[in-house]
Amino acid sequence: MEELLVTITKGLVEEPDAVRVTVDPPLEDGTVTYHLFVADDDMGRVIGKQGRIAKAIRVVMRAAATRNGGKVAVEIG
Repeated sequence: MEELLVTITKGLVEEPDAVRVTVDPPLEDGTVTYHLFVADDDMGRVIGKQGRIAKAIRVVMRAAATRNGGKVAVEIG
């Protein structure tokens, strides 16, 4: 899952080497939280107009997690 998030994000940003992902341990309900960090200049590219790109990233991650029988949350910061 982490690799999927990194691959999607690196395709969007100008500084792909600055993309970092940290993973929290699963919560009681099994949700795994991924924290996505990008360069300050690329933050707008990842969030998109009115958060549309960020929302799309979250949808893709949730769909992939559901296929594998899990739950995920993506935080961009």
